[in-house]
Amino acid sequence: MAHGTSSRQTALQFILLLGFVSLSADITYEGARSIVGPFFALLGASATAVGMVAGFGELASYGLRLFSGYLADRTKRYWAITLVGYALNLFAVPLLALAGRWELAALLLILERVGKAIRTPARDAMLSHAAATVGRGWGFGLHEMLDQVGAVLGPLVVAGVLAASGSYQLAFGALLLPALVALVALAVARAQYPHPRDLERAAGGLEAKGFPRVFWIYLAAVGCIAAGYIDFPLMAYHFKQRAIAPEDWIPVFYAVAMGVDALAALLFGRLFDRAGIGVLLAVPLISALAGPLVFLGGQGTAWIGVILWGMGIGVQESVMRAAVAGMVGVEKRGSAYGVFNAGFGTSWFLGSALMGALYDISPRSLVGFSVLMELASIPLLLTAQRFQIIQRT
Repeated sequence: MAHGTSSRQTALQFILLLGFVSLSADITYEGARSIVGPFFALLGASATAVGMVAGFGELASYGLRLFSGYLADRTKRYWAITLVGYALNLFAVPLLALAGRWELAALLLILERVGKAIRTPARDAMLSHAAATVGRGWGFGLHEMLDQVGAVLGPLVVAGVLAASGSYQLAFGALLLPALVALVALAVARAQYPHPRDLERAAGGLEAKGFPRVFWIYLAAVGCIAAGYIDFPLMAYHFKQRAIAPEDWIPVFYAVAMGVDALAALLFGRLFDRAGIGVLLAVPLISALAGPLVFLGGQGTAWIGVILWGMGIGVQESVMRAAVAGMVGVEKRGSAYGVFNAGFGTSWFLGSALMGALYDISPRSLVGFSVLMELASIPLLLTAQRFQIIQRT
């Protein structure tokens, strides 16, 4: 009993430390993300360009994880890969202060996403070992909650700098400090927990070679969700172009969404540990409501839509990742996260690019596509749920 308690406490401490790293990192890149839409509009970009850049950034962020996840499993250099990824991920953001053209800003945003692609599968594989000890839904939910505290603070910092100075350059430059804090905290985590895999006992009953059928069905469902989930830069672009809200309030919308994200991650993480993958059915239902409220109404409905959007993101970032760890054995964990995120990102890119083009035609056509794709994921999620029930029995 004492050993079990000690192991749980150690695992929890590791999750909290990685959570602080994510908190500081999110202040950096989520602060920037909250003003990318209007910043691009200021630099003369079209809605199609915003959708393409946001989508391609996600494609790079998720698609390259296929390689980085395999590399992590192959080399076992989880910490080294994580450190390199965070460094690129974070330092690209303050350099946006020097971008005078939207094309250069687009390049930096894509580099930031590439850094995230490099470090995420290795980081999530390490996190999954600790989460297995405290409960996968709770472990990933707790990490996501801390992550989103940073995602709330970042936009608020940016909103404050923007309101005080009116300068996007100063707003981006101010994000250098939390980037440095994140890297120092990551170095501390590496020193204190050099072998995170020791936090998880060997798990039986999972396939050692390849991925089970339920994983692929689940991935198809997640792909539909990703294709129809509207990216915030496109929402922010809409708010500015249609004068839905004052420009310096747009980061506040994002901050509120990230606060909802944090709470939803904890709540649905707990529910996942008790009810399983069926909890994910909330995501398409929430998104199907969020799109019309954001794009077809005024400021009041936009607030409701953004709150629902943040709730959906919270479930995605906690429960979706936790479910993967329960489908695949330890030896293939990094590769599984790489494949999962590559599929998610490819779908996100195609959906974001198409929705950006649809917005230039009509916001209603964007909303119609979003709702259709979200609802298409429901039968796939139900099938994956049935497969898991059969496997357990």
